[in-house]
Parts: sequence; structure tokens; C-alpha cells
Amino acid sequence: MAESSLPLAGLRVLDVSSFIAAPAAAVVLGDWGADVIKIEGPDGDPNRTIMNDSGNYPKAEVNYPWQMDSRNKRSLVLDLKKSQARAALDRLITTSDILICNFPPPVRDKLRLTYEAVKAVNPGLIYASLTGYGETGPDRDRPGFDATAYFARSGLLDAQRYEGGPPGVPGPAQGDRATAMTLVSSILIALVHRMKTGEGSWVGTSLLGNGLWSCGVIAQAALVGAFLPPRPPPDRPRSALGNIYRTSDDRWLQLTIVREDKVWGSLCAALGRPDLVDDPRFAGLQERRTNSAPLAAILREAFAARDCAYWSKALAAQEITFGVISRPQDVPDDPQATACGAIVETAIPGMPRTLSNPVRLSFAEQRVARPAPALGQHSEEILREAGFSAHDIAELRASGAIR
Repeated sequence: MAESSLPLAGLRVLDVSSFIAAPAAAVVLGDWGADVIKIEGPDGDPNRTIMNDSGNYPKAEVNYPWQMDSRNKRSLVLDLKKSQARAALDRLITTSDILICNFPPPVRDKLRLTYEAVKAVNPGLIYASLTGYGETGPDRDRPGFDATAYFARSGLLDAQRYEGGPPGVPGPAQGDRATAMTLVSSILIALVHRMKTGEGSWVGTSLLGNGLWSCGVIAQAALVGAFLPPRPPPDRPRSALGNIYRTSDDRWLQLTIVREDKVWGSLCAALGRPDLVDDPRFAGLQERRTNSAPLAAILREAFAARDCAYWSKALAAQEITFGVISRPQDVPDDPQATACGAIVETAIPGMPRTLSNPVRLSFAEQRVARPAPALGQHSEEILREAGFSAHDIAELRASGAIR
């Protein structure tokens, strides 16, 4: 498919954001055809170096975090602390459709990047804001990352911990990518609104709000006064049929059986234990709950006797709901991930495959990922498109406003 026919072709996005969640939203818009201009300060987005700066990132020859979160973008360096750079940004704002910003409110105020300031330049602009904790309230000015705002503050980390153990620590950017999709949704709703009314608008989301939404069952229960104690360990689960089990080749299976009475007999058949069907300890749901520890012990011994491949076939044959707990190193060879379009080929040297965004359309395919830009790679090109002359650009460069 020609890129000019992609559904968001013709839209210009100013990505005035850093790190992951907001830039990832811009990536999705670019995947579907938008022209995304990444506005960076003189030092660049910290995400350019995060692979080496963070101890939680796997190290590689290729700078994969930067490539994944900035593919198909163009880079313009503006030092927004300088008035000349702010004036240049205003020129770009007048011809843009969407501006994505994740500066905390005090920084936006200082740089005159509030919605009110931007709206005065282009009333038709869609201003998409991402914050850690929301636009209002006592913590509105606090910087937030997904580990602190999405996972920690929302209750997600505590809800997943085992009894007696510490809260788990999330992997890098897990909450950021989910939040990015909410910001994309907000922007698309605003585009529909503009199509109907001609009006620009402010839209936004927060890491905290998305964390609470993801923790919806537990958080909503708390709102009505309902709580569960920390999760008991796998040897005495609340339900032995909603538990994890290790196979003989050191893989793990997740059983998630909701309609227990309907499939109890099928599970016993898959296990080769038809005798369990008539065992009075496990005759019904309540009995299996009461005797979850001894049932878990039986299942643990059964699953440990054979390898993961055997159990995958045996459980699937009986239509038992289960999942193999994949390791990250399993992802490159997962045929389903490629078949469903979650892993796609790229035009990025050294990184032949990447993750696509999760949106699928019957009428379009995502743009092939091209290399993320070097810092300021497209500064002159973008400014020329905005009507700046060679002399203007030279003056901006001499003043330090651009790079």
C-alpha cells in the first residue's frame, strides 16, 4: 500500500515529548501515515541512551529502544528556552494538526506550552497531554514514570504480590505502552470531533488513570469496600484450577479454568487421572476450593512428570484453557506472533524485525518501520518546509536556538 493512502496520511504531528509513553503514541500515528516531527532539546530525548543508562534494559549492538519508539519520525532540535526557538515552534504549530506533550504542568507554564498558549497560535490544533498523575489535584505537578504512577500508585504491584513477599517490580515501560494506546484513542476521538465541528481541542490521559483502569477489578472492588488478602503461594492457591504448574523441562503452565464443573472431567482425562472425577474431595466447585492445597499437590506432581510439549497437546485436545508462560527468548521464534502481525519486518539496518502496534485494519497495513532519526537530522529540512530561508536558519543556528 502506498504511504499516501494510509488513513492518517496528510496529518502532521509535533512530538514534543520524551521517554516512552507519549513518544510511543506518536509512533502509532506515524505507523498509520502521519508525518511525525520529533522536537528535541539540545541534549536529545533521554530515551536515546536509556538502553545503556538503565540496568533493567537488555544490552544489544543496536539501540532498539530508540528505534522502536522513534521509527518513521523526523528530528528537529529546538532549545525552547530561547525565544527564537519558541517562535520557530509557533510557525510549525500553525501548520500542524496534533501536538503531543508530556512535560509536567510547571514546565509547560515556563515554556508557554500550555493548551491555552498553543490554542492561541492554532485554534484547530489537537493538543494531547500525558501526565504522571493527572492535570488536577495535589500531585498534578509530580513527575511520574510507569513504575511509580501506573504500577505502584494504582495498586497493581501490591495486587500481584504473593503472601509474605514483596511487591513485584515491573519490566521497563510495560505501563507506558498501554498508556500510549489510550493517548492514541483520545487523539482519534478529537479528530472525529474536529471533523464534525471544525474545532481543535485538548485531550489527555495519565499513567495513574491507566494503571487504575488496568487494575480495574481490584480497584473497583476497593471502591465498594471489598478486599482480598495477598495472594497465597502456588502450593495452596485460592483455586487449583487457576494456578501455575512446572513441567518436567522447567517450563511453566498457567491454568485458567473458569467454568470448572463443565471441564473438570476433561481435565482429569487430560491428566490421565479419571479417578479424580469421583473423588469426594473434588466433587464440586466448593469442594475443590476447600481442598485446593491437596488438589494443587496432585496437579503439581502430574505436570512435573511430563514436558511442556506433551501437556500442550494433551490440554488442547481436551479444550482446556491454559497458557504456556513464554520467556522473552521464546518471542523471536513464536510463529503465532508473526502470523498475527505482532512481529513485522523493518527497513532498519541491524534490526530486521520489530513489534508492530496492536491496531489492525481491514483497509490498510502499517507503514514499514524506517530508522529512527539522528539528533537534529531533519532540522533544516523541516524549517525549510515551514518557510524559513537559508538566512533565517543560519541565524537560528548561530543563536543556539536550533541544531
